[in-house]
Amino acid sequence: MTPELPFALTLGAITFLLVAIWGGPFVEILRRLRVGKIIRETGPKSHEIKMGTPTMGGILIVIPVVLITLGLNLARLVQESLTGSSILLPLFVLLSFGLLGAVDDIEGIRGVRERGEGISAKAKFVAQFVLAFFVAGAMAFFEGGVQNANGVYIPLFEDFIDIHPILWVPVAMFIIVGTSNAINFTDGLDGLSGIITASAFAAYGVIADLQGQAFLVQFAFIMVGACFGFLWYNAHPAQMFMGDVGSLSLGAALGTLALMTGQWVLLPIIAIIPVAEVMSVVLQIGYFKLTHGQRLFRMAPIHHHFELLGWSETQVVQRFWLIGILAAMVGVALALLR
Repeated sequence: MTPELPFALTLGAITFLLVAIWGGPFVEILRRLRVGKIIRETGPKSHEIKMGTPTMGGILIVIPVVLITLGLNLARLVQESLTGSSILLPLFVLLSFGLLGAVDDIEGIRGVRERGEGISAKAKFVAQFVLAFFVAGAMAFFEGGVQNANGVYIPLFEDFIDIHPILWVPVAMFIIVGTSNAINFTDGLDGLSGIITASAFAAYGVIADLQGQAFLVQFAFIMVGACFGFLWYNAHPAQMFMGDVGSLSLGAALGTLALMTGQWVLLPIIAIIPVAEVMSVVLQIGYFKLTHGQRLFRMAPIHHHFELLGWSETQVVQRFWLIGILAAMVGVALALLR
């Protein structure tokens, strides 16, 4: 353990307290602005009671993380050596994907599209890939501050495996966009995406600490603290929802963190629940088309499948979290194998 880890854990605790204190007034602001969730008609009927619950709660995560992280590293960022430049990438990802999610949330609230949907899926994907292209390019070609870009660590192999930037950039783009959408699909039950994402950030925080990447350790545990603070108001029954402003930004930031540690090959393990969520949607759509109308799951994403099997919302969240935290522990263990 490096000296940075205790400090990062303390930052996480402070962030939790600040977010939890700010959360109460923020919920009231959302209610006064009538930023209420529109429940999609295709979802479980049991969720209709949640209609009108304040959404866009991800702002409660994004803004404190950006302000606290920048405040801590401002002095280093202005130095000639730019020793803290690596922190700018995950912050840019958090803000840019959060802005995209905010637009999607606002469009859905305004009812621009039917059944509570926001901007079209095609437009959202295009915007995500454009943002991911700039981020992946920055990691691949900017030599100051990104320690493990253009390569990967493989368990049981001691050396870092270099990958040519032309090959690495598309992989990085896929990981950023894929993780962003995976967390977005996970955000369907009270407390689910927040607790799963926090566990994954904690795992990568430990991995970054093992690599001596102080800035990433701070960022990871500030994210954990912010997610916990949000969960204070998102625990069942939720007082507010994360919305795309939170899920898209958290997922993209998690993918970026995995890339910057070089341990992105472990992401499907550490983020096993989000991966299962997005794969259930892919399999459901594919099976539906191949069988001309039959369904592989009762409903996708897969958390709805278990709800329709009779599990309560709290049971689904707690059991998925147990799987998620065990998977995060396995991921950290694999990162130690050399």
